[in-house]
Amino acid sequence: MGSKRAVAEPESIPWEEVYPDFNGSVALRGARKREALTQQELARLVGVSQTHISEMEHGKRPIGKEMARRLAKALKVNYRVLL
Repeated sequence: MGSKRAVAEPESIPWEEVYPDFNGSVALRGARKREALTQQELARLVGVSQTHISEMEHGKRPIGKEMARRLAKALKVNYRVLL
């Protein structure tokens, strides 16, 4: 029988280092595409203009807590990923 060797566990790397560009804008665009929604369709679901959605996706408009909650409901995600 062979001897058992301990397998070293890789060190944990914070997600922020792995995905430095990840933010609410990236999460919003990804969740919208996952749900196969256009910006226009998502805008209609949450009661804002398509331009508003575009500006949030491009980081030109902040996603506040209340808007994050509305978007999260439509996109079936936790609102915190959008902040």
